[in-house]
Amino acid sequence: MHFVMGNKSKKIKKSREKGHIIKMRYTPFQVRCLASEEQNSPYHNTIKNFKSLDNNIFAIGTLHSMLAPLATMIKWLKPNVKINYIMTDGGALPIYLSNTVKELKKKNIIDNTITVGHAFGGDYECVNIYSGLIVSKEILQSDVTIVSMGPGIVGTGTKYGFSGIEQGYILDAVNNLDGISYAIPRIIFNDERKRHIGISHHTITNLSKVTCTKSNLVLPLLETKKLDKIKELIKENKIDCKHNIYFENGTDIKKAMEHFNINVNTMNKSYNQQKEFFFGLGAVANHIVKNLKCLQ
Repeated sequence: MHFVMGNKSKKIKKSREKGHIIKMRYTPFQVRCLASEEQNSPYHNTIKNFKSLDNNIFAIGTLHSMLAPLATMIKWLKPNVKINYIMTDGGALPIYLSNTVKELKKKNIIDNTITVGHAFGGDYECVNIYSGLIVSKEILQSDVTIVSMGPGIVGTGTKYGFSGIEQGYILDAVNNLDGISYAIPRIIFNDERKRHIGISHHTITNLSKVTCTKSNLVLPLLETKKLDKIKELIKENKIDCKHNIYFENGTDIKKAMEHFNINVNTMNKSYNQQKEFFFGLGAVANHIVKNLKCLQ
């Protein structure tokens, strides 16, 4: 069975878009775009001659709701930092569905957006995550790049059946190209699903089973009982044997969001309902800014 969509009022429609890369291929909604890598792109030769990410910093998340707090905290701590956002196709495909991205760009918190895979509508289009990383560093001269899917995440209650599993192989992509990778943890203590309590099984699965290279995991300093739970999960899954583990204070995240008037929920829960989630993002931001100072 085939489903055909057509506009009967027009016999022919000519595409005005440049480029020959098609996203959402072989669907009635396919769109044509000029990918940064293709031969007619002004960036083709730069990408073709790429050698290394040269320790450029990339933070990879699993939820779209991680983007705004993390970017806001980094910008609050270091106002002149250049932040790019790469949106993967793990969630919504059109970037214009994200009100978060609109707000962050309007407030000059993020500088540029890149859509990779079948995601589309970013300032720059790329065929895959590898070229997206290259564009952020080589073309856009990023200080920090945040990578996460668009709004929406798929979960099935199984170990590997969730769209955020892309975090694992994106971390490897950064490391394979000689960048500095940060795995953004999903920290939760207010959830009826036990598999998410402490460090979500999404983070644990990616760092223990999916990644093949060593990344950086920054965790928030919390009250003793909660911190012990996190440390227990880290040891139990041997994540400390595979990755660099750091602990940072992330509580200033609220001040950063208030400074920029950013109000974000995660999985329909507010800051007050899910403080540890936000503290985790604040901790990552703190460590990234310290690393930026060291690199400079």
